[in-house]
Amino acid sequence: MGKAWRYAAVAAVFGLGCVGALAEPVSRDKVLAALPRLDAMAQQLVANRAVPGLAIAVVHENQIVFLKGFGLREMGKAEAVDPDTVFQIASLSKPVSATVVAALVSDGVVEWDGKIADLDPAFRWHDAYPSAEVTLRDLFAHRSGLPGGAGNDIEAIGFDRDTVMHRLRLVPPSSSFRAGYAYSNAGLTAGALAAAKPTGQSWEAVAETRLFQPLGMTSTSARHADFVARADRAALHVDIGDGWEAKVTRDADVQAPAGGVSSSARDLAQWMRLELANGQWNGQRRIGADALAATHEPLMSRGKNPVTGATTFYGLGWNVEFGRHGLSWGHAGAFSAGARTLVQLYPDASLGILVLANAFPTGAPEGLADSYFDWVFDGSLRQDWLGAWNGLFASLFGPAIEAAKAAYAEPPQPSTPALPLSAYAGRYRNAYVGDAVLAEADGKLTLSLGPEGQHRLPLTHFDRDQFLAYAAPEMPDMPSAVRFAVGPAGKAEAVTIEFLDDNHLGTLVRVAD
Repeated sequence: MGKAWRYAAVAAVFGLGCVGALAEPVSRDKVLAALPRLDAMAQQLVANRAVPGLAIAVVHENQIVFLKGFGLREMGKAEAVDPDTVFQIASLSKPVSATVVAALVSDGVVEWDGKIADLDPAFRWHDAYPSAEVTLRDLFAHRSGLPGGAGNDIEAIGFDRDTVMHRLRLVPPSSSFRAGYAYSNAGLTAGALAAAKPTGQSWEAVAETRLFQPLGMTSTSARHADFVARADRAALHVDIGDGWEAKVTRDADVQAPAGGVSSSARDLAQWMRLELANGQWNGQRRIGADALAATHEPLMSRGKNPVTGATTFYGLGWNVEFGRHGLSWGHAGAFSAGARTLVQLYPDASLGILVLANAFPTGAPEGLADSYFDWVFDGSLRQDWLGAWNGLFASLFGPAIEAAKAAYAEPPQPSTPALPLSAYAGRYRNAYVGDAVLAEADGKLTLSLGPEGQHRLPLTHFDRDQFLAYAAPEMPDMPSAVRFAVGPAGKAEAVTIEFLDDNHLGTLVRVAD
């Protein structure tokens, strides 16, 4: 099972928050009265080791009414999370990036319906018509036809942004242009990069100059190196059997607009104020109201919220819902390597919450947010939101891992031995994955992928021409098949790498030694 599947599984619940009437404005008294319960719930989550650390911000009527850190930046170390602790916010980057592009639209640099091919004449995708017609609106609404996992797989084996963006043209569409919704990191990234083109600046610089600096978001960046350089930063945590551990790192620079922003609760609260004030900040117009409002328009149906049952839509980098408390805009983020984040805004109530957590899997951000809004709007909880969301996130990977482990637990009986390993060794290639080198040493095969073969995986024999690889460090017991097609001469002519085959581009053909 491939890393692209893991992205897709996480994406299935990204941004879901909470169909109903428009939300009523709420009094400051109700907003404040619910804060002690929110605080207590967050403290209990940390005390119970449900998460290592949390940072929470609540904004109401253009003021930050709650801003606090809980728990630890890294398990086993003493440093505590505070409002300035920088987290990797994963796909919460998407609405932040949509705000950056809205600023460019507001300034007349680009238009939401501007064609990518006009902004970047080198732009090409699989089919000629979408390549010529796809717009910024299409890419930020995930309706271009690009499959959701496209690009994630080759990013995971080490290819850089230019390579990933270029090779998207090799990926067949998963739906007709504008006919289907497919949540795509690479697609939104392509849109953001194109939007930056007319400025002559990198995307990272555009984000700084158009949003982060004007709002005083001094701890926010779309560069991984900036995150690593922060002294006050949260580590990623996974639980692979011994509790939360900071085992895995994640550099998301390749798809920075979609998942590579790092920020603090204090900084993101300023962005929340801008959003809830329709582009104004500290009494000044920072982004045109129309340019920003376009991001909140429901464009693509996403079906039902898996926990609340509400009907959900996608706008431009935002999820839009008409839920039990009225209209909301939101987005979540997750790295299977150890991050969970959420923002949820109720514009009619001028109320929003941000929750940052340094662990995966956990439903703590949604559980805290849904509980808080029930306390504000209803005065009591409608259900155990923490339990429901934790159950959903636990189900994302658990059953799939167990199914994969069961499928490969024992070779078929009777099993068939492998051919001499020299029959499989050699160099294989396709245009999407590039080169794969199978090398024999000490009676074992090693698979090398990516630039200069830097991504190396030892293979374990399973049955005849099938081997197993363990490609995900955050899921070390998740097997994935590597299957060889042996020709009449008794030598492998092709290899299919399962964790790179989600879009049927994982079969590589032997090339001359």
